[in-house]
Amino acid sequence: MSNAVIDCFCGAGGLSLGLKAAGLDVRWAFDASEPAIETYNLNVGNHGVCKKAEDITLSGVLRDLGIKKGECFLVAGGPPCQGFSRQRRGEDVDPRNDMVHWFAEFVVKVRPRYFLMENVPALRGPRGGVHLRAIAAKTAEAGYILHDTILNAADYGVPQFRKRFFLVGELADGLAKFEFPKPTHTSSSYATVRDAIGGLPDPETDDSKAALYPNHEAGNVSELNRLRLSHVPPGGGREYIPDALKLDCHRVSVEVAGHRNVYGRLPWDKPANTITTKCNSFTRGMFGHPRANRNITMREAARLQGFPDDFVFLGNRVDVAHQVGNAVPPPLAAALGRALLQAR
Repeated sequence: MSNAVIDCFCGAGGLSLGLKAAGLDVRWAFDASEPAIETYNLNVGNHGVCKKAEDITLSGVLRDLGIKKGECFLVAGGPPCQGFSRQRRGEDVDPRNDMVHWFAEFVVKVRPRYFLMENVPALRGPRGGVHLRAIAAKTAEAGYILHDTILNAADYGVPQFRKRFFLVGELADGLAKFEFPKPTHTSSSYATVRDAIGGLPDPETDDSKAALYPNHEAGNVSELNRLRLSHVPPGGGREYIPDALKLDCHRVSVEVAGHRNVYGRLPWDKPANTITTKCNSFTRGMFGHPRANRNITMREAARLQGFPDDFVFLGNRVDVAHQVGNAVPPPLAAALGRALLQAR
């Protein structure tokens, strides 16, 4: 069997990048976002296609790969997770949830030796549990032995607290061999925000040096928001902003209003909070620079996700924020890839 990998819902390619670093042969990937696929093909390999899942055919994929059903080593992917998120409001019915079922059906059709699905921890919760049980039953019926856990990216050298759910299926001849990778870091050795971005030039005060780093442009910030952020210490949030400067909705305690990290500033000497698709605005989370009165740049966000500096993100600032925030951190993906290869 080859080391061939298919990456579904690949985004910018964080998962593919890590799996390739582990020694796997990522040959085919798809995503519905055109900017994400342009980024993927520039950085990972020219095998990403811009398609919706419902337009993917098994025969077309196998033809492109040059393999037959059952000859693929791994089908991996992170189906859209917004429908399961605890942050989401509204009804539990969300059409995006159907993509985890599509993924399970695709796995059964391709019949790889392993599959790896990444999602938010809430897939185990009230919104996601019914879907998780259904896809587990479908793949188990097809002969897969299942392994699932929640991993924190900080435990694998990523300078960010990011917990994600992983489901691995294994076609085993007898006893299962796969084990999730053991953590390489602990709270005493976590990579920090300072480790990740402390050496980068400030894009607002040293444009010539900042220009050497792709995606390291400063975003637009109003003077009022700069003033608000100036009152926030590293690791703090909107509670430090004087009441006279706060939005009306923030003039109640954070316990009442929630979202305590908005208008937040990253700490220097801890891992970052989870980098999300809203990381281009500190009004939406703890994305203020630890020292400067500005948002982190998308290069800084990418470093906090574990991307190398030669990985260039294409698209506008919102596109790039989505690509960075949705990605599986490459160092974590590499640890999972090594664990899969060790079990073959």
